[in-house]
Amino acid sequence: MRILAPAKLNRFLAVLGRRPDGFHEVELVTTVLEGVAGLTDILEAEPAEGLSLQVEGPAAWGLEATEENLILRAWRMLEGEAGGPLPARLHLEKAIPHGAGLGGGSSDAAAALRLGCALFGLAVPEARLSELAACLGSDVPLVLLGGTVHGRGRGEQVAPLDPVPLEPILLLHPGLHVPTPRVYAALASVGYPPVQPLPPLRPEEVPPWRNDLTAAALHVCPALAEVRDLLRGSGGEPILCGSGSCWAARYPSPAARDAAADSIRGDRPGWGIWTLP
Repeated sequence: MRILAPAKLNRFLAVLGRRPDGFHEVELVTTVLEGVAGLTDILEAEPAEGLSLQVEGPAAWGLEATEENLILRAWRMLEGEAGGPLPARLHLEKAIPHGAGLGGGSSDAAAALRLGCALFGLAVPEARLSELAACLGSDVPLVLLGGTVHGRGRGEQVAPLDPVPLEPILLLHPGLHVPTPRVYAALASVGYPPVQPLPPLRPEEVPPWRNDLTAAALHVCPALAEVRDLLRGSGGEPILCGSGSCWAARYPSPAARDAAADSIRGDRPGWGIWTLP
């Protein structure tokens, strides 16, 4: 059996303050990017005598199939729900770059929960799956839910939103890795942004194009500014994806977006480039 694990795009990310537990209160609007060629992981599973995981693919570098891997952690949680082992041979074809702010690891974990239930016929209620997802990471519940999602708390309190149409968008990944904990820790150094929750949205209204982690991410990784400036110079309006290092830029038309993509491919042949929708 196999399942697709798509990337995600935060169109809006507001930091609302630091919590007593050390995490940060956030609010976000996220779109799960179903069906984007070259930006979707594939998780496969088949029954076996024991549990194993193999990771391959263009974005597999640096990932280890240890018990700390989110896929295996998700599988172990399902074993807890089942009350016994779920022996399987797992294979991940990794395409979403690690540390890019695109939710690749979270999506892999959500896929593991879905795939394990399907492979072994586990009737785990959706509410319980969401609880397990929240234990794995803040972004796992929103990817598990899919579609356009409104998140609160650490991001794990999720609710579906009506689909938000995507403008012509260019995703640009410079091959950098930005650790999320370091970005959140840097908020104290660069200063917390003004508290600006998501304003009420009318039906079909597009949420603000905003990411309150941008200054902190630039503080941790100044090289990110080169990507931002390149997208601005191409006529795009860039936003950092999560805590980085990928950027998304929206353009006034598909033609303008495609022209920018062609130009950047020529100038930066080693960078990852994807177009949406």
